[in-house]
Amino acid sequence: MKKDDIRRSMRARKAMLSDDERLSAAESVFERLERSAAFMLAEHILMYHSLPDELSTHAFLKKWGKKKQFFLPRVNGVNLDILPYDQSHLQHGAFQIEEPEGDDTVDVSQIDMVVVPGVAFDRMGNRLGRGKGFYDRLLSDCKATKVGVGYGFQLIDDGIDCEAHDVKMDIIIAGDSCYVINHTKDF
Repeated sequence: MKKDDIRRSMRARKAMLSDDERLSAAESVFERLERSAAFMLAEHILMYHSLPDELSTHAFLKKWGKKKQFFLPRVNGVNLDILPYDQSHLQHGAFQIEEPEGDDTVDVSQIDMVVVPGVAFDRMGNRLGRGKGFYDRLLSDCKATKVGVGYGFQLIDDGIDCEAHDVKMDIIIAGDSCYVINHTKDF
């Protein structure tokens, strides 16, 4: 299936989810993440501030916000900057995503774990994003554990056609499924 067809299909599937289904899926995925050794060992975690159609990170950030140091991306041209997360200092940025205010950017080398949304994932660790390449550029030299998260149906059986610049996930948690692709990373 072509990337645009996958994006269209996933958009339609997500639109059919009830609020209860969205909440239940987010709880399930993030409970699995928080029980992992990789999460427990990570001190600096880059998350995303979810859009309405993405697996919600809001409760997870609230729960762990005082116990871990979280960072969020902020769009800067064609790249993403990384800034400390502070719920009281967010503003609507590009694509109506809530982003951190301020200038305290950090280098991706300081991050231990990156939790990445996606449109779809496959069992080989490939991730299909929204098509702008923001995360691929950010993560191209990232040594942190990369965890792709999504709804169960976002893990597709057909492989995702990848290009040389596409960055694979080390771990994928989608619904009740968890795949460790890079076995050098603890989970």
